Amino acid sequence: MKLPRDLSGEALAQALKSLGYQVDRQTGSHIRLTTQHNGEHHITIPNHSPIKVGTLNSILRDVANHFNLTRDELVDRLF
Repeated sequence: MKLPRDLSGEALAQALKSLGYQVDRQTGSHIRLTTQHNGEHHITIPNHSPIKVGTLNSILRDVANHFNLTRDELVDRLF
């Protein structure tokens, strides 16, 4: 599935909240999110607009691995 090309860091953080992630802290232009679902997991996303496609792909792959999903299943849930 194709990834959105115009997604901002803030919009990605809002989408990830549906999976149980919460904003832990923000330092400069980076947002740190944490979830306790399926074990503790931390991710850091850039608060850029838009997020580069390679960076977005890497973040989504990491989250998908944590929840034992494929990247496409995760994209369907989030967007």
